[in-house]
Amino acid sequence: MAGAEKKRILETKDNNGWKHWGPYLTERQWGTVREDYSPDGSAWEFCTHDMARSKAYRWGEEGLMGISDSKQILCFSVALWNQKDPIIKERVYGLTGNEGNHGEDPKDYYYYVDSTPTHSYMKALYKYPQNEFPYSLLINENRKRNRDQPEYELIDTGVLNDNKYFDVFTEYAKGDAEDILIKITIANRGAEEATLNVLPTIWFRNSWSWGYDETKPSLEAEGKNQINIKHQKLGIYHMYCDGNPELLFCDNDTNYKKLYNAPNSSAYCKDGINNYLVNGDKDAVNPAKKGTKAAVNYLVTVKGGKSVELVLRLTNHEMESPFAEFKKIFTKRIKEADEFYEELQVNLPNDDQKLVQRQAYAGMLWTKQFFNFNVNQWLKGDPGQVAPPANRKFGRNSHWEHLNAENILSMPDKWEYPWFAAWDTAFHTIPLCRLDPWFAKRQLEILLREYYMHPNGQIPAYEWNFGDVNPPVHGWATWRVYEIDKEANGGVGDTDFLEKIFHKLLLNFTWWVNQKDSGGNNIFEGGFLGLDNIGVFDRSRPLPTGGTIEQADGTSWMAMYALNMLRIAVELSLTKPVYQDMASKFFEHFLQIAGALNALGGEGVNLWDDQDDFFYDMLHLPNGPSIPLRVRSMVGLIPLYAVETLDPETLDKLPIFKRRVEFVLKSRPDLASLVSRWHEPGKGETRLLSLVRGYRMSKILKRMLDESEFLSEYGIRALSRFHLEHPYEFNVHGELFSVKYTPAESNTSLFGGNSNWRGPIWMPVNYLIIESLIKFYHYYGDEFKVEYPTGSGQLKNIKEIAMLLSQRLMKIFLKNENGERPVNGSYEKFQKDPYFKDLVLFYEYFHGDNGSGIGAPHQTGWTGVIADLIHDFHD
Repeated sequence: MAGAEKKRILETKDNNGWKHWGPYLTERQWGTVREDYSPDGSAWEFCTHDMARSKAYRWGEEGLMGISDSKQILCFSVALWNQKDPIIKERVYGLTGNEGNHGEDPKDYYYYVDSTPTHSYMKALYKYPQNEFPYSLLINENRKRNRDQPEYELIDTGVLNDNKYFDVFTEYAKGDAEDILIKITIANRGAEEATLNVLPTIWFRNSWSWGYDETKPSLEAEGKNQINIKHQKLGIYHMYCDGNPELLFCDNDTNYKKLYNAPNSSAYCKDGINNYLVNGDKDAVNPAKKGTKAAVNYLVTVKGGKSVELVLRLTNHEMESPFAEFKKIFTKRIKEADEFYEELQVNLPNDDQKLVQRQAYAGMLWTKQFFNFNVNQWLKGDPGQVAPPANRKFGRNSHWEHLNAENILSMPDKWEYPWFAAWDTAFHTIPLCRLDPWFAKRQLEILLREYYMHPNGQIPAYEWNFGDVNPPVHGWATWRVYEIDKEANGGVGDTDFLEKIFHKLLLNFTWWVNQKDSGGNNIFEGGFLGLDNIGVFDRSRPLPTGGTIEQADGTSWMAMYALNMLRIAVELSLTKPVYQDMASKFFEHFLQIAGALNALGGEGVNLWDDQDDFFYDMLHLPNGPSIPLRVRSMVGLIPLYAVETLDPETLDKLPIFKRRVEFVLKSRPDLASLVSRWHEPGKGETRLLSLVRGYRMSKILKRMLDESEFLSEYGIRALSRFHLEHPYEFNVHGELFSVKYTPAESNTSLFGGNSNWRGPIWMPVNYLIIESLIKFYHYYGDEFKVEYPTGSGQLKNIKEIAMLLSQRLMKIFLKNENGERPVNGSYEKFQKDPYFKDLVLFYEYFHGDNGSGIGAPHQTGWTGVIADLIHDFHD
């Protein structure tokens, strides 16, 4: 029998009802492209952290551990002031892309502890220092450091010494879809009594300053413990506050006088509550106790080692006794959350795996965000504001005027990457589908809708440049989500979803063929392809040598894409035979790509290097030779991804497709021979389509599973460790370009320097390797074995290797024999302190040698696939 939360998930097929309210605030709206109206596209400088408390945002809102409705009309979050900081803590602080020695970097410590898919229960934690937050020290020290030095973190400043900080837990439990109970627990982790202001804050997103609709909603006090909320669309709500707080009101309007020395439109601006508390400015808040932003000011003193609890209730019901059943409702929702995860984790063997997986799921759910961006309006400017510089009409994203986003999207990281990224989204959907299949499917559908996808078929990449190119993994994600949903639904697949997505993917596939195969030879360039600094050159810019690079990864991604489309077409053909023609089309297209990857144009130039037994990118110089770029990187492993198996039972059900397959293989034996033994039955009579044969696959695996090359104790590195002692070098007109194994942060400025593909472990590409190995196993079975690790003399079949690789990735997060989690790095406090050691962060990538977390610390997004690996490979 389905539990209460599972019933809510099944009944809620949109972002209304139980999902109307959720964690849809971002953690950083300042410094984003959306809020940038500068002439030169300098988003970090146009709206800074220091300006954020005073400037009303155009496109969205941010907050600590906050929530909003699904259109972000009304917002709630927690603000704090330790009575020593120069500003109240309303938002996560971090360095900009130009301030950090490794690019942008959040410096606060906060954690997503728990959430149900409908957000009927949620819990988050923020750690707030009791002494002054070291803003200046963090900026100045990081500016001193070069790219070869580690980042200077909050823990390095000493501000957390002697546990002189507060753990501030914010929990939400819904009484019903429009009734939200809020509990804030402030725990003093130090030994001495300490005081702070806790400011639960509620406000409206500013919709009245832009010249379209000047109707202002209202917040107004009723007595000492109630705020009445009125909005023409949202309706009437009330926020009830327990205890004896001070109610403070201002407006969510820009302080033009402070920022631009211009007249203000409101006497009580957005920073009014900050100025009232910190500066003692009594005129900064509205004495009439009304406005569009309000805070409930609790002055809280907490004894050492103790905690204090505050409770509030946001609801559309009028209540005489809002806190009478408060504890009962909270207890019930927590119990339902536990029941939901107990069912999901029933096969997990130990509590630590359950803890890591549940926090990964919490991160996936907390990083939902209301993403609002009308590019046409953004380029032209708003009638109620000063016109933006005219050159913007020809600058960033000027060819994406059709894009009009107003959706709840899964973000990579709501501070470091508070915008959707196309290929990240594809990976997000895999763990999300275990939680909420509708939401996972919706994410894939949205990016293919006409108000996102370009009319030419290109999927938008990310807001810094919608026209950039990410790997084409939407087809893969569509099929995986369909499979997971079908399994959960008792073997009944959502073919309507599959068919809808397939038609849109046809447009995107055609765009790739037309735009990224410049030679018309089925070898694809692609450019950036999400791998930032992996190549010798910046692959998103013109080459310093001139000419073009034909990319092993670009071509392999397209081979994988063709097989994904083939698989989808075959599935659709089982109920709608007309799709057999599309299956035939993608079968033949895959063969053409496979042939091109191995022997370009029949001229003997191919991307497989017989000398090194590896795939390399090929540099084609203008009117000159073709040169393999001998960098042993993930680029050479990606050909493993292009693999599919088809069973004869399925083929027998599709006679038109079967006849076409047999005709093509008979008429083009050259192509048939390049595809791994399609015409030879394998284990269990399955048949294999792959870019690599058994021989080449074994050679690739030999390098990949070599601990002196790709195989780390914690997964597969993005660059071979061979390049530590043997950097790859390429000289262009006296300028030396070099690729060296760098297992931690990047030491180059490519792509801002905040990502590194030259040595670290990246979860999404590891996930695809493991999935591909399982597909190979379905063909080769137990008999095909290779050394694991290379040189060990131990032979393993491919399924065993997939399992062992998964376990290496899990080791990043799970406690080892010393009770330590490698992800937490070398800081003893993170490893041993009872208030830190079981809080897990899901970083962007991981150190290639020791597994410590690096990059964006809350990128549960694609790193969240670890939850799926735990689900599938937990033994």
